[in-house]
Amino acid sequence: MGQDYTGSESRRRSPWGVLALVMLTGLALVRNGVDVGMGPPQPAVAAALDSGQSKVNSLAANGAVVPLAYAPASRIAIPAIRVDAPIVDVGLDPNGWIEAPPAQDTNLAGWYQNSIAPGSQGTAVIVGHVDNAGGPAVFYGLGALQKGVHIEVTRYDGRTAVFEVYGVEVFSKQNFPGARVYGDTGSPELRVITCGGGYSRAGGYDGNVVVFARMIASR
Repeated sequence: MGQDYTGSESRRRSPWGVLALVMLTGLALVRNGVDVGMGPPQPAVAAALDSGQSKVNSLAANGAVVPLAYAPASRIAIPAIRVDAPIVDVGLDPNGWIEAPPAQDTNLAGWYQNSIAPGSQGTAVIVGHVDNAGGPAVFYGLGALQKGVHIEVTRYDGRTAVFEVYGVEVFSKQNFPGARVYGDTGSPELRVITCGGGYSRAGGYDGNVVVFARMIASR
């Protein structure tokens, strides 16, 4: 990929990047859409994040795992929905929106490089398309995930961070709860995001599917 991965995390993060995640979420993640049968699966009620669960579970997880040092993400695997995809770095486009990975590659995810590195202390963010003009894409099945499913993120330092899903929800793009989704829970966490909700040819998808997961192991 050609990037120079030397240097500290502090040099690679910016306050604007974090602010952009909170304020500009969703509208730039996936601008494509296509009619594919009944559309992508939507999160089940049983998979929703329980009220107060994020705080309680995060406190319980403190000390259970040791956060990893900074290293960019290289690959994501979600066996439950047959995802095994390379990851590219994404940033902000000229309009200040979060970039999505190239839409023509249906098996590609993007790590927002101004957020936390997966496995490091804080909340890392990985995004990807739900579909493109040709059909389903990498995160088409994201809304079907259930609590307890594992997500593995391989990093460029050779380490793999293993996360366990504790919630899956769909949020309106117009009222996206940025602080709730991206806030630091006090432990290494992951958010995986794609488009979801209702779809129209004129406006595309009107929401975002968000997977909440915490790190439970590393190897």
